[in-house]
Amino acid sequence: MTVAGVDGCKAGWVAVIRDDAGTRAQVFGSFDALLAAIPDDAVVAVDMPIGLPDFTTKGGRGPEMLVRPLLGQRQSSVFSIPSRAAVHAEAAEFTDLEAWYAAHRRSSEVAMRTSEPPRGVSIQAFGIFSKIREIDALMISRPELRERVIESHPEVAFWRLNGGQAMRLPKKIKGRVNPDGMAERKTLLARVGHGRGFLDQPAPRGAAADDFLDACAMMLIAERHRRGETMSFPSPPGRDINGIPVAIWV
Repeated sequence: MTVAGVDGCKAGWVAVIRDDAGTRAQVFGSFDALLAAIPDDAVVAVDMPIGLPDFTTKGGRGPEMLVRPLLGQRQSSVFSIPSRAAVHAEAAEFTDLEAWYAAHRRSSEVAMRTSEPPRGVSIQAFGIFSKIREIDALMISRPELRERVIESHPEVAFWRLNGGQAMRLPKKIKGRVNPDGMAERKTLLARVGHGRGFLDQPAPRGAAADDFLDACAMMLIAERHRRGETMSFPSPPGRDINGIPVAIWV
């Protein structure tokens, strides 16, 4: 029985996969390549928004508004996802920073027109739009994935794995990995389902250390989901215009 926890990374997607042979970490260039490498019944938990709104209100989607109060000082890690139109507004590859920032501005303009009160797109959110589009396209074209590929969120996962207590320390400070925050999360993951040696290995090439740890947390959520032990925010999940479930599972 295979489960996978997945996070976006510089080289594509970093997956922590557990099956009868053990647990391994691997980087894939596309989400489709990841799905092709695991059985058709594998459960996948991914740190990426699934299910997009046509119009947003203050606080973003329902799942984001529901989980923020759980996280205390860590709630800023949950940022609002704008409308599908804003996410899909700029799908080209960018050859330089000037073009990238121009595309960000255009996406923000679309987001402003599809939100109330009008709200633009954060730089952090825009940076993952290509990955959101990748999963969105798969969920639209392959409806069978919707029951076994679920959205989760690392800090909400750590909250759940820690018995309903948010992590005390930030994972990053001013964009740099915080060693103490990483150590806090490793200690928790070692207590609830990962070997310490596995956690202490270098991240796979193409993934950062925090991406790898987040994928480790996602894998434990996927494992719990297969056993029917997860909860969703909201419960039951909503649905977007394409029938895709909209919820954060932990």
